[in-house]
Amino acid sequence: MGLLTLFVVVGAGVIALVFAVISFNKINAFVVENERVNELSEIIHKGAMAFLSREYKWLAPFVILVAILLGIKIGFATAICFILGALCSGLAGFFGMKVATRANGKTAFAATKGINEALTIAFGGGSVMGMSVVGLGVLGISLCYLFFKDPNVITGFGFGASSIALFARVGGGIYTKAADVGADLVGKVEAGIPEDDPRNPATIADNVGDNVGDIAGMGADLFESYVNSVIAAMAIGLAIFGGRGVAYPLMLASVGIVAAIIGTFFVKVKKGGNAQVALRIGTFVTGGLMMIGAFFITKGMFGEITLFWSVLSGVAVGVLIGFVTEIYTSSDFKSVKQIAAATETGSATTILAGMAVGMKSTVIPVILICVATLVGYRFGGLYGIACAAVGMLSITGMSLSVDAYGPIADNAGGIAEMSHLPPEVRKITDKLDAVGNTTAAMGKGLAIGSAALTALALFAAYAHAVQLNSIDLKEPKVMVGLFLGGMLPFLFSALTIQAVGRAAQAMIDEVRRQFRDIPGIMEGKARPEYEKCIEISTSSALKEMVVPGLLAVVSPVAVGFILGPEALGGLLGGSIVTGVMMAIFMSNAGGAWDNAKKYIEEGHYGGKGTENHAAAVVGDTVGDPFKDTSGPSLNILIKLMSVVAVVLAPLFI
Repeated sequence: MGLLTLFVVVGAGVIALVFAVISFNKINAFVVENERVNELSEIIHKGAMAFLSREYKWLAPFVILVAILLGIKIGFATAICFILGALCSGLAGFFGMKVATRANGKTAFAATKGINEALTIAFGGGSVMGMSVVGLGVLGISLCYLFFKDPNVITGFGFGASSIALFARVGGGIYTKAADVGADLVGKVEAGIPEDDPRNPATIADNVGDNVGDIAGMGADLFESYVNSVIAAMAIGLAIFGGRGVAYPLMLASVGIVAAIIGTFFVKVKKGGNAQVALRIGTFVTGGLMMIGAFFITKGMFGEITLFWSVLSGVAVGVLIGFVTEIYTSSDFKSVKQIAAATETGSATTILAGMAVGMKSTVIPVILICVATLVGYRFGGLYGIACAAVGMLSITGMSLSVDAYGPIADNAGGIAEMSHLPPEVRKITDKLDAVGNTTAAMGKGLAIGSAALTALALFAAYAHAVQLNSIDLKEPKVMVGLFLGGMLPFLFSALTIQAVGRAAQAMIDEVRRQFRDIPGIMEGKARPEYEKCIEISTSSALKEMVVPGLLAVVSPVAVGFILGPEALGGLLGGSIVTGVMMAIFMSNAGGAWDNAKKYIEEGHYGGKGTENHAAAVVGDTVGDPFKDTSGPSLNILIKLMSVVAVVLAPLFI
């Protein structure tokens, strides 16, 4: 890869970070003239940043220990890349969390001026996360390549990113769902008070959790997908095309950054307009510009456009998976309405209906992933599959900006409720929040699709590294690996759901205690002890994230050493198949249950306070750990296991 290409890539990364800083300064300059809004925003900010600080302190010894082992067993260049990957992932989460917890109160107050003002602040906050991820991603990879010149060494960067991402996703998911379940079951069902009522002791922890899970967690998830797709393509491309094969995915990522920055200027809502349409226009503009840029880069670097079709398949499938996800999780379509109708006969039928929707929702995304895989291979072999993954993730700057907007809008609604802002303000924040639920579901769909293609690309890189030309299903060790790999997503999901259950029980007990023992809470005369609920979520998340996180790292190492590289190939194949299915099922079922509850709260099937509503809340409570803890974490599980196999491949030969 030439210096000119490296200069272009580094320039794109710097531009992304400069754009993030400009967006942050614009949000910071917006003044909130409401003392209660500022107070609540500050409590949420401090709670979120305190959790992130404690989480990183817990992870520091793990990063140091793994880096030392990598340095001894693989090489110190890989160890340095590992540390840099972990650091960049952590920084992306830190920047995103910092601005999101500042933007929430500002969005609530901006809603007093109109929907476009509120959308501008919320989306601006999300764009800081999006641009930080892509900027730090390409700069980190470029820095590693500048020093070590070997894509196989740079896989250590992806390993570091994946490690932090898994713990961030699992820990954040446990935190947010413990608070959410406690707030819903005791506050809404037992006490009969609104979701964001300041009398609910768990409501602040719930708002903190939105940022911990859907800002830091999602940011770390897409960061590691983004960098691992590029690194896998670089490693495969080196063997096939030499320097061009290394430079091509980095150039695609650079074009995606520029396209995303231009796309942000199209996210505007006119008076009486639709926020969801505005966000879609921004995404379409980004995708269109990305395709134009990819066409000319492919033509310029290879003299023909064959690989362009691989990239196009990735982008197209990523967008389509997002829309399919919307069909199964939005109340504008029949699946969610069917779940709402099932509440007529109680909680059991509500849960059954949601599970059925989640299972059906796997069909089209899996077919689309298969199409992208076949098209990618048809036009570029294994390198084509890797380029399809890069194509799908090339618009991460925009897609993550849209996704991170959701939790900011959700927090804004909660702050508006707790600050007793005028009813028309809450209507605006509710509109933005409803759009945020859909964008979050679409973001999870993109994350799952990209995880599948990225894991396939990493699998190809592993197969190349250990010279594995084929996997023989008649070989007993391979079958053992397949079965173990297929089982791991189920075990991992069980561990994370149980963790949420234990943390939620502690939260429920605490909320009940405060309602019982603190006189005047229900009358609004006494302040709930919000800090105790925040501490329960924090300590539970940090303690419970360890075992699931270590499972992803230890499993491929154990199988590789005990059963050999062929069995490890089977393990990766089995985990990819069941992991993708489980991730789609859990994420979409959870999203559908959530929106069925909101559909009833809008006045359908009796509205709030009815038995139908209570059944919908139970369904949503079951779906919470599905869509925000276990489902999203499975994306990282399959990629982390694959990248561990790639990094440690020299030890298995």
